[in-house]
Amino acid sequence: MKTKRTFIPVFTLSVALLLTACNGKEAADTKKTQTTQTTQTESGTEAVTGSVAESGTETAGASGTKLDDLYQQENQIFADHADVWNKVFGMMNKSTADPSGNYGDYLADTVEANKDSFSEDELKTLTDDIATIRKIEEQIAEMENGNTASEDTDAKNDSEEASPFRDFSGQDYDGNTVDESLFSKNAVTVVNFWFTGCKPCVAELSKLNELNDAIKSMGGEVVGINTETFDGNQDAIKEAAAVLESQGAKYRNLSIDSASAAGKYASDIMAFPTTILVDRNGNIVGEPMLGGIDNQENYDTLMKQIQSVIDADSAK
Repeated sequence: MKTKRTFIPVFTLSVALLLTACNGKEAADTKKTQTTQTTQTESGTEAVTGSVAESGTETAGASGTKLDDLYQQENQIFADHADVWNKVFGMMNKSTADPSGNYGDYLADTVEANKDSFSEDELKTLTDDIATIRKIEEQIAEMENGNTASEDTDAKNDSEEASPFRDFSGQDYDGNTVDESLFSKNAVTVVNFWFTGCKPCVAELSKLNELNDAIKSMGGEVVGINTETFDGNQDAIKEAAAVLESQGAKYRNLSIDSASAAGKYASDIMAFPTTILVDRNGNIVGEPMLGGIDNQENYDTLMKQIQSVIDADSAK
């Protein structure tokens, strides 16, 4: 269920506004093949513990596996028609999302609002895909609503997932070690998840640099995490650094361990770019933002959220 918690809160804003966006499956198909493996591994460890009977643990594990299968079906749909879906992800806007709605409806609304941007063939592809996604989402909702046996464990996992940056470590692209003090020294840290082959991700880099300059005096900082640079991948780091330089982006970007809490959180992201806000205690504040902030409406929305976190920090 971890994968969906990161994705849906963003889209159904129950999880807000990843991922202008490249889909997570596309990232996996380029250099991020560990995403699927990590998700499956994490799901397998979500067994009920303590006094729960062995059969209950097996049931919870089977449920998690089924959910993973459903998530992968959605990923595959996006991968099969990546070009047109990346166009859709680039048009997504947080303000139009319904926290209680079906993700397929959210996609349909986005397509309908921008239908003049698609050819007839693209609209047919999107319509067919959305119909399938709606059915998948219905199955997911049924499984999540009925999975009461692991409710206590899920609550614990939710708490852990909400703060994957409390015990943080990584390195910047110059090899300097970074820990959780990165967050404690800032009233708010804007963490942007991206990957080099994601066009919407690259398109917003200069705007993120502008944002970093704007919030420095307010006690904020922008930090990038390129998911292809996990585990100190030097080739990926060099490539990412070159892209950042080409876009005039000078804010810090970090390489983290894929097995860390932050690495697992990032690996569960299903569309890019995704931007989150982290307070000085390492807690994620609010919902993830889906879409590039080169969209002015998204930029303004993010700035309001940043100001809210800073105000709350000042009031303490």
